[in-house]
Amino acid sequence: MRKRVSTGTPAIDKLVGGFKEKSVNLIIGGTGSGKTIMAMQFLVDGARKGEHGIYITFEEKKEKAYDDMCSLGWDIEKYEKEGKIEFLEYTPEQVRKIVTEGGGEIETIIEKMKAKRLVIDSMTSFALLYKDELARKEAALFLFELINKWNCTALLTSQAVEEVKMFSEIEFEVDSLIVLYHGKFKGIRRRGLEILKMRGTKIPAKTFPFEITSKGIIVDVRKNYPF
Repeated sequence: MRKRVSTGTPAIDKLVGGFKEKSVNLIIGGTGSGKTIMAMQFLVDGARKGEHGIYITFEEKKEKAYDDMCSLGWDIEKYEKEGKIEFLEYTPEQVRKIVTEGGGEIETIIEKMKAKRLVIDSMTSFALLYKDELARKEAALFLFELINKWNCTALLTSQAVEEVKMFSEIEFEVDSLIVLYHGKFKGIRRRGLEILKMRGTKIPAKTFPFEITSKGIIVDVRKNYPF
């Protein structure tokens, strides 16, 4: 059996054992649902365990991201100076060029820092570069092939639960799919997490509530969402 890699969220690790090593995993959620925090938590967990990681973003600015993560007690700038996390700001067009070239600059960075974890935030922007489903699927599959070649465990994000249909052609290709909910109940917004798919793993049928705390994402497996 393939080795498991911690998701960075202890409750999820307890439920399913973590991500499979060298797998491609997808988080889908709406604005404010916690996608970026969960993705960064995955990298911070790796940095603490000696598994270096790369964060590729199309939307976040480095300074703002560092400032936001400091509120969670994560000094990303420190990890970057130590060579444990590399924060890369790219446009979707730049990533498309890198994918077309077979890895390019990203592959060089991965090899140099011996990265084991990779985050791409978000696939929504990348997918919008392609006008039809076939082109989008081909680009995504080629990207997955590159990730497999890089021997990284990857965590990708995509925007908005209602836009899942945009990724219907690739969600069958990822190894796991986690959906984050951010619904309003009785005038109060509540967050929920559902493990919709994880290959070779028995997954819970429940949707669990979670909170974003000063220590990151905390999932409560004792309750059902909405609670």
